[in-house]
Amino acid sequence: MTKIHKIPLSILLVLTSAAMAGEERPFGIQVIDGETGRGVPMVELQTTNHSTYVTDSAGWVAYREPGLLGSRVHFRVDADGYEHRADGFGYRGMAFDTIPGETGTMTVSRKYAAERLYRITGAGIYRDSVLLGKEVPLENPLLNGRVMGQDSALAVVYNDRIYWFWGDTSRPGHPLGNFKASGAKASLPGDGGLDPSVGVNMEYFVRDDGFTKGVVDVEESGATWLGGLFVIEDGDGNEQLVGRCSRMKSLGEELERFLVIWDDEREVFERLGALPLDVPLAPSGHAFRHEVDGTEYVYFANPYPNIRVHARWDAIIDPAAYEGFTCLIPGERLDMEYPQIERSPDGDVVWGWKADTPPVNVVKQRELVSSGHLEEHERTHVTKDVESGDEITLWGGSVRWNEYTSSWVMLAHQLGGDPSFLGEVWFLKADAPEGPWAKAVKIATHRVHDFYNVVHHDFLDQEGGRLIYFEGTLSGIFAPDAPPIPRYQYNQIMYRLDLADERLRKVLQSDPTD
Repeated sequence: MTKIHKIPLSILLVLTSAAMAGEERPFGIQVIDGETGRGVPMVELQTTNHSTYVTDSAGWVAYREPGLLGSRVHFRVDADGYEHRADGFGYRGMAFDTIPGETGTMTVSRKYAAERLYRITGAGIYRDSVLLGKEVPLENPLLNGRVMGQDSALAVVYNDRIYWFWGDTSRPGHPLGNFKASGAKASLPGDGGLDPSVGVNMEYFVRDDGFTKGVVDVEESGATWLGGLFVIEDGDGNEQLVGRCSRMKSLGEELERFLVIWDDEREVFERLGALPLDVPLAPSGHAFRHEVDGTEYVYFANPYPNIRVHARWDAIIDPAAYEGFTCLIPGERLDMEYPQIERSPDGDVVWGWKADTPPVNVVKQRELVSSGHLEEHERTHVTKDVESGDEITLWGGSVRWNEYTSSWVMLAHQLGGDPSFLGEVWFLKADAPEGPWAKAVKIATHRVHDFYNVVHHDFLDQEGGRLIYFEGTLSGIFAPDAPPIPRYQYNQIMYRLDLADERLRKVLQSDPTD
């Protein structure tokens, strides 16, 4: 049973003081999902004078506008992936008599299969619920680790806990925050943790002042980004949490790259070994295990699995042991003007796992076709919208084995589009990690905002994998004209996907080789 937390004493004192000062109690509006009946986060309600309010993680807005509270007020509804019915004039919204202390509800319909559940990070996750005196599931519903925003999540089960890590993290006191990566621990569901449908109680690794600390032990300048985290036994049989760290000069330029290992006592990542920038393969994206012909590998997907290494300690610390799924001649590098493509005696392109050889991603494959070095039918990673038949370009995402479908499943965000942003999320299945990943169905949309680096947390799966949970980063970095959504901007949002949903049928029942 999910533990519901009473409002903390400090917050109760604030509410009591406000009441004693004669402030009127707010009017509560909850926006609910017509399919599930639960509150919908990140719904914008706008009055006729364009004052905008955004629902919290329980779908609540606490309305207390001086001069208007107590009168009838119309709220227009706007929400990514959800829609309110239109009235006779085409307006989508409804009016309420905003009586202090009372509440009203409005219902929205979900247009895609994925259900938006709650915000995982940032301030004010349950702000409006607290203002309305509602019970909430989190121990820290308003501020945790003094985190205002966090970029790109990684999560792995280690030492029977969930270890969560993020990139750049903002704080309340200054626009510049923590650029040495941030982290937290959380208990697993059924072992002290919350049911994933209601939230995650994060225990941040913090500094003395309470702000989340940098969890990568490097003194050199530059933001540090983690990737490809996984757990493996070392040479002495001890479980270790390892991965890659890149020290960045800018968004697209690395200063250096190295393997890292987690220090349990200091609660930081330390250097494990160098990964020279001219070595083409390294842990990246999101890792998973898979056995092939009796040999276990760690695969890395972002979103297509195109790097792997033997799941042995001596292999993972050896940069030359990593393999790329590629069409290049073994040991070659990709030269777009003179690409060294491996072909059989019959002239067929040889795609396969090759040590010390970089993968050729979906964008580079298209360029090789345009330059005449590959034929269209020789490409891999050709993914099409199952509804329209249009080809789509997938970028950040994850791959997991799913028991419910007895297949590999991918969740990924789309690269580009019109307008060019990263807000669309797609679901795919395949019979093997290498694919083909031919058919995709859109499961969530963020119309003008970015929603990137999507990751499926399979350790949260429920009902034999029928219910799966994924998160991504809501941002406007690559969509600068998008207006920021208060409190949600640059933070992580959790979604749930029911694989029995009829809207997924065309992908789940399709032939992945067709």
